[in-house]
Amino acid sequence: MFLRCKSEELDNHSIYPKWHLTSDHTPLTITISIIEEQVQTKKQLIVKGSKEEKSFINDLIKALKSINMNNLSDVESLKNVINSFTNTIERIWGKNAKIINITKHSKSWWNANCSRDLKKYKLSKRLEDWK
Repeated sequence: MFLRCKSEELDNHSIYPKWHLTSDHTPLTITISIIEEQVQTKKQLIVKGSKEEKSFINDLIKALKSINMNNLSDVESLKNVINSFTNTIERIWGKNAKIINITKHSKSWWNANCSRDLKKYKLSKRLEDWK
């Protein structure tokens, strides 16, 4: 068995030479630790076409217009302007976005048209409406 040098994820292995029975292969067991993963359960979003989206875009336009680019003589001043603008975008996003919980039943693709069409099908029970 070959392992990477200082490989911590596969360093817990055992070889059992007496278990090979009639085979010329020796059984090997490896314990691989599974790292617990944090799954994001909330996210921020702005619904397309909402008043929050309009507010976000208007605030963003105002922020763009107010950027002072008169003194962009070196890379450092450009970085400062970009960082300032990035912070402004994050602030505007946080002001207009809403926090939603993500669950296994979340349907981000479901919209008002889907609800309308499902309601239409439930009333008519016609195959054409289901399609």
